[in-house]
Amino acid sequence: MKLLKNILQTLPDGKVLDVRIGLHWTAVVVEVAGVRQCGLASTLSSAHDHHKEPDMPNAGQLDQLSGCELAEMALIGNSLRASVGLAAMNALLPRQPQLWRDDNAEEAIAALGAGKLVALIGSFPFVPSLRQRVGELIVIDQHPQPGDLPAESAMDVLPRSQVVAITGMTLSNHTFESLLAMCNPHAQVVVLGPTTPLSPLLFESGVHVISGSIVTEIDPVLRTVSQGGNFRQVHRAGVRLVNIHKQEIA
Repeated sequence: MKLLKNILQTLPDGKVLDVRIGLHWTAVVVEVAGVRQCGLASTLSSAHDHHKEPDMPNAGQLDQLSGCELAEMALIGNSLRASVGLAAMNALLPRQPQLWRDDNAEEAIAALGAGKLVALIGSFPFVPSLRQRVGELIVIDQHPQPGDLPAESAMDVLPRSQVVAITGMTLSNHTFESLLAMCNPHAQVVVLGPTTPLSPLLFESGVHVISGSIVTEIDPVLRTVSQGGNFRQVHRAGVRLVNIHKQEIA
């Protein structure tokens, strides 16, 4: 979790205005220097069990914490609290629009992966079209769909892949750094998905492209998250997809 700890040290604090934990997505709204900002993260939850300790012990009082206190939950092993922490981190991150390129993850991976072996950690809706645009695509997922490989395949696939795309959800479940360590040192690495922090510190970890999102219409996004929207619905409600390329800021 060294990367998350380093990002936390760069965050300004802010007042927590709202926390929404939806079926698929978690959203946190903060106010930083008078500006309202929203961050997203995929909702990771454990099995429903009334007899266990609550996943969120201070539910109903999260807005009494500071933004940084909420963001520190990203370091907690509990999946749900880590989701809230990543969403808070993404809300607090300083906006650097001069670094953003309006583009999506599929385009970035396709450009890097033409004629190459590409490993994708996490299953995404664009897999069928991406498969036609790269040399070979191997999808690895904790819950593999037909044609995917299970998570334990990463040890074999990543060292020989020329391009590796890793879902930002691995930052929530704290597997990101172990996956990165498996990659060939010459591989081009993309981190993708709305959970991904748009922080240049990822480049210091060996990442080449950061593919994330910015919430542009906060209230419609909050409503959609609260009502169980998937990412396509949340995107339409008011999310901008952006990429940051290491080579363009070096």
